[in-house]
Formats: sequence, structure tokens, C-alpha cells
Amino acid sequence: MIDGQVPTASTHRRRRISLIWLVPLVTALIAGWLAWDTFSKRGPTITLSFNTAEGLQAGQSQLKFRDVTMGTVKGIRIAPDLSRVLVTVETVREATPLLTDKTVFWVVKPQLFAGNVQGLDTLLSGSYIGMLPSTAEGTPQREFVGSEDPPILQTAIPGTTFQLRTKRLGSLSLGSPIFFRDLAVGTVLGWDQSDLVNGVTVSAFVRAPFDKYVREDSLFWNASGMSLKFASGGVRVQIESMRALLLGGIAFDTPADSKAAVATADHRFPLYASADAAQSAGFGRHMEFVSYFTGSVAGLDPGAEVTFHGLKIGEVTNVDLVYDPKSDKIRVPVHFRVEAARIANIAPMQGIPAGALAAEMVRRGLRATLQAPNMLTGSKVVALVLMPEAPAAEMTREGDTFVLPSDEGGGFDSITRGASELLSKINRIDFDAIGANIASAAKGLDTTINGPELRQSLASLNATMADVKDLAHKLDADAGPALKRLPEISAQLQDALTRIGRLAGSLNTGYGDDSRFNRDMTRLMAQLSDTARSLRTLTDLLSRNPEALIQGRSDKGK
Repeated sequence: MIDGQVPTASTHRRRRISLIWLVPLVTALIAGWLAWDTFSKRGPTITLSFNTAEGLQAGQSQLKFRDVTMGTVKGIRIAPDLSRVLVTVETVREATPLLTDKTVFWVVKPQLFAGNVQGLDTLLSGSYIGMLPSTAEGTPQREFVGSEDPPILQTAIPGTTFQLRTKRLGSLSLGSPIFFRDLAVGTVLGWDQSDLVNGVTVSAFVRAPFDKYVREDSLFWNASGMSLKFASGGVRVQIESMRALLLGGIAFDTPADSKAAVATADHRFPLYASADAAQSAGFGRHMEFVSYFTGSVAGLDPGAEVTFHGLKIGEVTNVDLVYDPKSDKIRVPVHFRVEAARIANIAPMQGIPAGALAAEMVRRGLRATLQAPNMLTGSKVVALVLMPEAPAAEMTREGDTFVLPSDEGGGFDSITRGASELLSKINRIDFDAIGANIASAAKGLDTTINGPELRQSLASLNATMADVKDLAHKLDADAGPALKRLPEISAQLQDALTRIGRLAGSLNTGYGDDSRFNRDMTRLMAQLSDTARSLRTLTDLLSRNPEALIQGRSDKGK
């Protein structure tokens, strides 16, 4: 203490922030960071419309692509027009470039589709929305119409899609397999329904590396179901596979010596109804013909064979029924296609066009006929037959179609007509008159056989034979007394011969030359001839040796 002064203390107030305020500050920073992180990862909100929201739940169901979550369902509501269900999905940022007009959405749930059981994993996890973005560039979009069925290809498989044009789908369905040399190399993706009046366009996907075997001259045909054919060796059954039997299928083939270029994407091919139709198309240029028939064509249908020398060279394409005012008749034009290349080297060898060659063959007697090769089924074919004796005819044309003369005089129909004509002739026979004539002839024959004249003739004949026998006996013993009866015996014999002559005439009228009675009479006449010959011999003997009547036979006892 200096100079008695008392020291004094002074205070200074300092401002300090409490550490407790760090807690809300840190919390605010974390909340801000979380909000920023959430909004930075958040993608656009999209709206999907479905027919039904079966299995979907707001706040729980998810949007997935390849099992990666791309969003969550935030709300489900009914559209204002009550026709659809609107599902609001909040997506993640990674989904933004995938949301284009080419992206496909569908509800994944347990179902049997395209021959496969899909969505079994949703039995435990619940239904979710699947998405399939396109590798092609598209326009960004936020509202989509969901598909009721999942896409056939749910992953980006390398390959090529081709367009197949056909009149009918047959047994084809979504997911039907596509075969090449009995290998499943693709699938049917769907079909275009915009032009069903003229046909159906099928989208066929062939995966790599098999798509390189599809060339511009490849042939596609419907391989659905089972092929059943009756061949000379028996019944032939062919199926592409059990899957094709159940779901339908398509097969294609390319000639081994093909020089055509590899087909590009969306190249259009015709889809043939069968392998036979595709094989027929593979013979190259076709010639269109029409033949007119006036008789029945029952059993002839489109697709029936056209044959030449028993071998198929084409098929029937159409059968119509038209009225011809010139002839005032109903005619049946049968249109058919002939593959000219099936007759090997004929046109080059002749050195003339195929049409001129066909005209020359018509002048030589080529005609179209209907034949029924299978009597069991009654099906018919158009058979081209060479008839050199046929009336002269010329082949004409109706536009691009050749008119081939027809002949209805052959085949099963001619047999039927011949049988019908025979039955008509038989029906015209007067069987009643024939029966009456037969009855009258039988009555006359009965009268002749059982009449008194025949009985008298037989009685006289028996008496004559008895007399002859007695005469022979007496002549053997003593010829003298017998000579006295010679005139009487001659008269009886003459009378018997007269009666026998009348009897023979009567029997000749009532019997044929080969009857039993005629044969008996022939033997009897032979015996009478022998008797008469014996009498002439006796008479000659007595004329030369009258003493024989007294002395008897000179050789008696020898």
C-alpha cells in the first residue's frame, strides 16, 4: 500500500455464446444437408394409368428396373372419367433419363404369360411396377399408359426384329417361339392390328447370332400345331416342338446356296401357312391358271394339289361359282398356281417362254381334270393330263391368268355318271314283260313234257324196243317165224320214227341244244339207227340165203 491509498477492484462484462446453442445449430445443418441430399436424389414425379391397381399400395409398392428401385408409389386415385386408375410415382434421379415415350410400364404379379410363369417373387414381397426403357433415343415424358401384359423381352437382348405378313394368325400368340433348323432362335413380339382388312403383320424377333441367317430370300412359315399327312408309306405326323404345339410357332429356312444379302431390321417377309406352301414358293416364278368346270367340284378346296403324272406341281388358290351369260350356264372357275420350275429344264430345252410352252402343250392335248386320289376322304385334286384324242383347243388369257381347257370325262365323276346311266338303262328294262315271257315259255315246256303226245311217243318207243328185243331173241332161236312179222315190225318202226320226228321238233322248240333231253334223244336215235342197220343186214342175208329160214344159222353151235 503506497501513501496510505486503498486499492480498488474493477470488473469488465464479456459477451459469451453458450455451448447449448450448438445442438440446434448442428441439427439444422444436418436437416439442411438431409433435405438437400433428398431433393438432389429425387427424380420427377410421374403418373401411370392402368385398368386396375390390383396389388399396388400407396407408400409401399415400388417402381423397379432389373430389381433396382427406381421410385415409390405415392398415391392411387381414380381418373375423372372413371375409366382408369391413376398411380402417382415419385422416382429417383437415376430414373430421369429413362422416362421417355418409349418406356414401357406394367404391374408385376403372379401370372402365366407367353408360356411362362412370371412374378412368383411377388408372392412374398407384394406386387410392384416394372419398367423397361428403350435403348433408342426418345422424348422425355411424365405421363404414361401402363401395359396390361409384360413385354416379351424384358432385357436388352441383341438381335433383329422382322415383319411377317400373313392373312391369318392361326395358333400364333405372344411369345410363340421361332425355329431355325429345329433350334428356338427367337420369339413373336406381337402384331400390328391397324390393317386387319388386308392381313396381319407379325413382329418376329430373332436373337443374335442367328439373325445373320435371315437373308432376303429366306422363307418363313407357320409351324403351329401338328402336321398330319396320308402318304403312300402310311400316316406321317410332324410337330416342331411341344411348345409350338401348345403356343404356336414360326419356322424359317434359307437356301444353302443363297447369294442374297442379310436382311435388315423390319424387313418384310410373307408368312406362309405351312412348310409345303413355303417350299412351293421356293421354286421361283409361278404361272397362274384358271379352268372352268360345269360339273360338281365337291371335295376340291383351296390348297388342294395340282398334279402332273402323279407329282405335285402346284396348288389350288381359289374356287368360285359364277354365271356365264354367253352359255347360260353356271360354271365353276378353279384358280390354281403352277410352279413351272418343278419341270426341270423343259423351258430352256425348248427354247421358248413358259407361256408359249404351255400353249403348245394345250394344242397337244393338255387338259385340266378333277380326280379323287383318296376314295376314303373324297378330297379332289386338279390333275393335268395329256389327251391326244381330245378336241382341238387353244389356251387363252384373262389378264395375267392363263385359261387352261378342262375335261370332265375322266376320273371318279365319269365312273359315277357311267353307273348312273347304267342304272337308268336297267330301270328302263320291262322286267314284268320278261317275267311273263319266261312264265309262258315254262308253261309251254311243261305242256310239252307232260302232254299226251310225249307219253304216247314214249309208250310206242318202249313197245318198239320190246318188239325189237323179242325179234332179236326169236331170230337167234329161229328166224323163220320172225320173217312173217317183218312187215308189221316195219310199219310199227315207221310209225315210231314219225312220232319221234314230231317229238324231236316239239322238244327242239321247248329245249336248247344242250338240254339233257336232247342228249338222251341223241343216244336213242343212235340206238335206233343201229337197229335199222341190223334189220337191213338181216334182210340182205335172207335175200341172198333164203334157206336160212329153214336151216337156221349155219354157225350155230360154233
